[in-house]
Amino acid sequence: MNQPDNLGDFFRENKELLKVYVETKSEIFRLQAIRIFSKSMGLLAWMVIAAFIAFLILIFAGMCLGFWLSELTQSYVKGFGLTAIILIALFIFIAVFREKLFVNPIIRSIIIRAREEVKISKSDNDED
Repeated sequence: MNQPDNLGDFFRENKELLKVYVETKSEIFRLQAIRIFSKSMGLLAWMVIAAFIAFLILIFAGMCLGFWLSELTQSYVKGFGLTAIILIALFIFIAVFREKLFVNPIIRSIIIRAREEVKISKSDNDED
């Protein structure tokens, strides 16, 4: 094999190989981004479904609580009024602590999943 005389000759001789290498690396990066995005969207879809089910549970639990308190107070107005006050207090609690309860755990979960994907893809590349 001929040794190139200088760096310019080396790059000219290996231009096609370098081009293929850059294209392959960009394709690997693109596929990793797609994998991370799709897993994040799957997590988001699960959270939307879970939130909808929690909403339904809250509605039916509120109705049960309203009827039960109405029975105790002998008045639908008082029973459902107390239920409304309890649900408003729950809403205020969730609004005050939304970052600790929802935002930060979701962000942390997405970051952890992204790091796991990067580690997996790096270990896949190391085996080659």
